[in-house]
Amino acid sequence: QVTLVESGGGLVQAGGSLRLSCAASGSIDRIGVMAWHRQAPGKQRELVAAITSTESTNYADSVKGRFTISRDNAKNTVYLEMNSLKPEDTGIYYCYVNARTIVTGWKNLWGQGTQVTVSS
Repeated sequence: QVTLVESGGGLVQAGGSLRLSCAASGSIDRIGVMAWHRQAPGKQRELVAAITSTESTNYADSVKGRFTISRDNAKNTVYLEMNSLKPEDTGIYYCYVNARTIVTGWKNLWGQGTQVTVSS
């Protein structure tokens, strides 16, 4: 069994910062891409940032220059540093991990979601 545990969400004023963490635990053989998605009120879930096993990154245009995704392979953890937050960043942020186990092979794993609220 593989479990993703997210942390770091909360309420912050516009211009503030938050750092999200997502740690994967369990019988993990290998981790591929790790990413953060978010779902704003009344909108579809969207990709915010992704990072590959070789640490290539991809960001949504709306967060470029403000957010930074990183990973710690030794800890099976992905982070999202969010700076200069805007009210439109408000939403539920979900961690995504593409992980492989010996027993089940590759699986798409999702965290439980953490609420980020940015007030004006």
